Amino acid sequence: MSFTAQIPYGAYWSTPFAKWQGTLAHLHSIKFGAHVAKAELAKRDIDPGVFDYANLGITVHQQQSFNGLPWFTGMIGAPEIGGPTISQVCATGVRCVLDAAQSVDNDMASVALVATVDRISNGPQVYYPEPSGIGGTGRHENVTLDNMQSDPIGKHSMLQTAENVAQKHQITTEQQHEIVVLRQQQYQAALADESAFLKRFMTLPFDVPSANFKKTVATMDGDEGVFKSDPEKLASLKPVLEGGTVTYGGQTHPTDGNACILVTHPDKAAELSSDKNIVVKIKGFGMARAENGFMPEAPVPAAKRALENADVALDDIDAVKTHNPFAVNDVYFVKETGYDVNKMNNYGCTLVWGHPQAPMGVRGIIELIEELAIRGGGKGLFTGCAAGDTGMAVVIEVGDQ
Repeated sequence: MSFTAQIPYGAYWSTPFAKWQGTLAHLHSIKFGAHVAKAELAKRDIDPGVFDYANLGITVHQQQSFNGLPWFTGMIGAPEIGGPTISQVCATGVRCVLDAAQSVDNDMASVALVATVDRISNGPQVYYPEPSGIGGTGRHENVTLDNMQSDPIGKHSMLQTAENVAQKHQITTEQQHEIVVLRQQQYQAALADESAFLKRFMTLPFDVPSANFKKTVATMDGDEGVFKSDPEKLASLKPVLEGGTVTYGGQTHPTDGNACILVTHPDKAAELSSDKNIVVKIKGFGMARAENGFMPEAPVPAAKRALENADVALDDIDAVKTHNPFAVNDVYFVKETGYDVNKMNNYGCTLVWGHPQAPMGVRGIIELIEELAIRGGGKGLFTGCAAGDTGMAVVIEVGDQ
């Protein structure tokens, strides 16, 4: 089934993504997201009063994030707007767009704002009281690092899931490194002509505010932390796990940033669009779960369900964007579906520009829209994996009136 809800062309944005402990590490992710949203809405001449619904995607909680979405909308100048705060790890972005589309289609909302924010740097250190412990001593958790290192069911790391899939499907280090080189070459197209592609949805140079948002403390010319590697350097790397296949060059890096997107009825989409001749339709969604410990497999069944829901075949898809924290993800996707590896992840992807969790799915959808707009229209698929061996996908169509 197709949704009636649409995405107004150009009514979305993303910050550059900054490396772990980098230029954005001092910023509270919700406050920072609201700071950027106010500026980007003003830039598009969109009054925050137009929203009657919003959701907030965040996976690494911040101080007072208990208050969630109502705090965010209050800061952007829409204090009367409520909505949920959503966390589905790396699938959060797609889940938030699904929630907004369902709300619009079910007349729960007219104009919805999807706001996704995360700061992976400086994740919270949590103490859990345990009255039955010796002397009442509780337990400590490093929210970011501990959960990356240990799945609560299988006790394995995220990296181990990639190794499990590589071993099961005979994916070699060389195949992974070929993907890395290709994806980095594709990202160079986003940097051409002074980052013309990125500037379609990203304000560059980007002014980095101080922690109190009263002054600018730095500027970013684009994504920070992108490491350009060549085949010879990649070939010299050893697998991270003994006996494994995944090197440091074959996986992504943690980053900070935020991204937002509007979802609304067709008539309102035309009104809010920066180009009324371009229509962005939401065609269908899919969700799936792989076997425990095989996370990189999940995007494939999620994609198949999204395609079924949208009533289109993979052969009808003009561009694919994936959340690929490991090069293994894309090797497996191509092996399983037969899709042309060169038609995937043009202009960039998570493997290259990093892993800020909630915002990356929204940025992926935004980049997919812009790629299709440059092509003159077509159908696109975004799919990705998430902790818990889950995956979510969405099919969109870009056309004209």
